[in-house]
This record gives sequence, structure tokens and C-alpha cells, in this order.
Amino acid sequence: MDHPGYGDFRARREATVWQRLNTILRFFLVIATVLVIVSLFLPPYKKLTQSRSEIENLQTQVNEQKTLLARQTREVNLLKTDPTYLETLARDRLDLMKDGETVFRLEPAPAPKRKP
Repeated sequence: MDHPGYGDFRARREATVWQRLNTILRFFLVIATVLVIVSLFLPPYKKLTQSRSEIENLQTQVNEQKTLLARQTREVNLLKTDPTYLETLARDRLDLMKDGETVFRLEPAPAPKRKP
């Protein structure tokens, strides 16, 4: 003989098992959805980060080239307009000096050797 409350208890127990399984399934579905979204957005984000880094490097190069251009433009203007600068530069490059003039040369320090 079955006890009248036993069938009801068994039905409730099976219902709670299915509810737990449904809860676990929902959890895994949410995790799977999040992983799919992350996998869709991660490669473009990495590319964006890489592109920003490349833009920053290129901007640094542009700034260096602008500085070099300004320096060389200044030197060209001095060579065209300042005879004293032209004379000093020519004597320096040709290792010439005027009578009674003393020339001091400062050589840059040699670069330290790198150890492998």
C-alpha cells in the first residue's frame, strides 16, 4: 500500500530536481552567452589597441621629423644669411683656424659596449 503523502512527496522531489537542473542549465547558458560575446569583441578590441599603439609610434616619428626639419631649416637659413656662421662651420670642417686662435674640440664619449 502506498502512503497517501508519499506520491505527493515524490512529485515535489522530482520537481525540485528539475528546477535545480533548469537553474544549472540557465547558468551555463548565461556563461556561454557571455563567452560568445567576449569572443566576438575581443579580436577587434586587440586590433584597436594595436592600432592605437601604432598611431602613437607614428606620431612620435612625426614629431622627431618635425624637430629635425626645424633644425635643418634653421641651419640652411644661417648658412644663407649669416657669414660668420658659414665661416665658423667651414673652418671647423676643414680643420683650419685663424692666427692667434685656439680651438678646443670636445669629442663625444664612446658608446659603452653591450655584453651579450
